[in-house]
Formats: sequence, structure tokens, C-alpha cells
Amino acid sequence: MFTIGDFARHGRVSVRMLRHYDAVGLLRPAHVDPHSGYRFYEAGQLARLNRVIALKDLGFTLDQVGAILDDEIGADELRGMLRLRQAELETALAQGAARLAQVGARLRAIESEGRMSTQDVVVKNIPAARIAELSGVAAGFGPGEIGPVIQPLYEELCARLEAAGVTGFGPGIAYYTDAGRGDGSVVVHAGMTLPAGTEEVAGVDVVVLPALEEAATVVHRGRMDDLLPTVQTLATWIDANGYRSTGYARELYLEVPDDPNAWVTEIQEPVVRA
Repeated sequence: MFTIGDFARHGRVSVRMLRHYDAVGLLRPAHVDPHSGYRFYEAGQLARLNRVIALKDLGFTLDQVGAILDDEIGADELRGMLRLRQAELETALAQGAARLAQVGARLRAIESEGRMSTQDVVVKNIPAARIAELSGVAAGFGPGEIGPVIQPLYEELCARLEAAGVTGFGPGIAYYTDAGRGDGSVVVHAGMTLPAGTEEVAGVDVVVLPALEEAATVVHRGRMDDLLPTVQTLATWIDANGYRSTGYARELYLEVPDDPNAWVTEIQEPVVRA
């Protein structure tokens, strides 16, 4: 037998919580000393304690927990309920992280307003490029939505190119198209420039990106999560210099070291004279 303090320590709960569970009838002590009133528990009661805590974490009230335990829920059923709740919480965490990234990107854009120079914007012709690509759909065009889609695409693309024996590929080129759903979602195309003479690669799409007759370009240095101030500076230049954007900008990854803060990316936005 364990004292209430020892049982609380082994169950990773508080003594106060155990007293409350006793009061509401969820977990009675195995023995109560009639003279001192001290509560004592058996090791086998840890199983019921685990179920009480698990059901509480699933969002059930204590009354509902008691009813479920009285029905003697099986370990397999409880395991399934917990796995479902685990998946829900993981989804909520991922969504929260994406929202946090979007807030951070927007804050950095606000803080940099009027401070980034537009003198480095260059209008030039972008030649056609043969690329191997994989694609996926992102819910929107924000950094927090693009990042979780494009990163796994590039990892898988590089793995497939290496498995196919293709060497000397790169640099990477990403481009975007409307998903056609009417909800703001976009198709993310993660591409790698192929070496001359490579026509087909098993497991990937090989396409020719058409040339851009005129593109307003600017070099972004740093993480792609911090891209927003750069693209808004580019937009300011386009508007101020008599141009009009004709589509999504491409991203040419010039330098991609292990540290994302040291990345160098050229943003290439197709334009025409307004």
C-alpha cells in the first residue's frame, strides 16, 4: 500500500487532486485508517488513475469520466480515443505555428516599411529553363502556408534525382500557379534546373519554364520566412516605375547553405509597361 503522498508521486498528480477524486467518487482509496483518517492506495489503482487523467485530457467532464469508467471502457477503445485527440492537438499546434509565422512575417514587413532600398531592383529578360519538378497545393500564398508544402517537396525531389543518377542539377527554381479552387489556394512547383542533355527523369515531371520577356528582379538575403518585406519593396518599385505585374513571381535559389539565414534568392516577377 502507498500513502496518498507516495501514490500521488507515482501517479504524477497532486495530493489535492486525489482528495478531490475521492470526494466525487472517481477514485476511492483502497483503505482509510479509521483512527487517523489517512488514505492508502494500491499499485493496481494507478490504472484507473491513468484513465481518469486521459479522459480529462480528452475534454470530458468528471461526471462523464465517471460514467465512462463505470461502463468499463477497454484499453483498446481508450487508446483509439487518445490517438484521435493526439492527432487533433498536433493539427492545432501546426496551425498555431503557421499563424505565428504569418504574424511574424507581417510584423517584419511593417517594421521595414520605407527602410528597404528599391535601388537594387533590375528589369531583365529571364531565359527559359528545363527543370525537374514536384508540385503540391498550399492553402494560401503566405510564408506560413508555402513553407510546410515546399520544403518536403524539395527534399523528395532531390532524393528522386539522386536515385535516378542525375548529377549536377540546380539551382532550384520555384514558381506558383492558381489552384483554380476559388479559395486562394496555390499550386507550389518545386523545381531543379537539369543539366544539359537531360530529357527525362523517372519519378518527376520534366518541364520547360518559358522565358520571361521582362521581369522585375531583386535579391533577397536570408530566410524565406522573412521574404515579405522584400516582395513588398519590389511591388512598390513596380508601381512607382510604370510597370504592371502579370503573375506570380518566381524564386531562383542562388545560394542555399545549411543555415537558412544565409540563403540568397532572386525574386523574378513578370511585368509589362502599364
